[in-house]
Amino acid sequence: MSDPTPNTPEPEEHAAPSAEEIAARIGANAGIERREDGQIDVLKTIGGVRGLIESLLPGLVFLSIFILSQQLNIALIASVAVALGFTVARLVRRGTLVQALTGLGGVVICAVVSRATGEAKDYYVPGFYTNIAYGAALVISILVRWPLMGVIFGFIRSENTVWRADKIRARQYAWATWIVVAVFAARLAVQVPLYFADNIAALGAARLAMGVPLYAAGLWVAWMISRPLKSAEAVAETPPNS
Repeated sequence: MSDPTPNTPEPEEHAAPSAEEIAARIGANAGIERREDGQIDVLKTIGGVRGLIESLLPGLVFLSIFILSQQLNIALIASVAVALGFTVARLVRRGTLVQALTGLGGVVICAVVSRATGEAKDYYVPGFYTNIAYGAALVISILVRWPLMGVIFGFIRSENTVWRADKIRARQYAWATWIVVAVFAARLAVQVPLYFADNIAALGAARLAMGVPLYAAGLWVAWMISRPLKSAEAVAETPPNS
């Protein structure tokens, strides 16, 4: 008589995450910082003054050295060296590896593209594709009625995805998302013609001005225009002399 076959538990099947769960994950990992009162902290979101410097200085060093010396290799090496210095500083401060390598990776890609073509203006080409990709993703999110600013801001405001059932809130978040789309579109509208005009000085200056500073401004405007409106019920309950 053979031994009975032991009962082997069948592996549990993990259900696919719902749209609400995915939205919550996006909101939690968007990198948007909040103050204690729940409002958006734009400066902290971009990494504070230190983050602003880290985002601007490699490009500023590249542009300055190239304009003054017309030596592409020196400008590229200096730019990468500055980004590497920031990366090491982040690791010393025990920042996460992803945070430390993100900025360096972007500068290295720009440097590699420019070095491969031998054209200083091609240092800015990867940024064009990045803006196209982000802008397209935001437009798609609007078209499928999950505007990304609603997903992110809704998480911050503890609305989760309830706002999608409110036509006014959904419209507000769609407009907020269009604001950020406009940031990416404006960059391309200004910088691409400068690229084809071979105006490296103006292109570099535009990239610096329309980088993190413009994004921060767009984020703030998107936050402000998507603020919840005071409900009619709350207005009705407010005493006339209050």
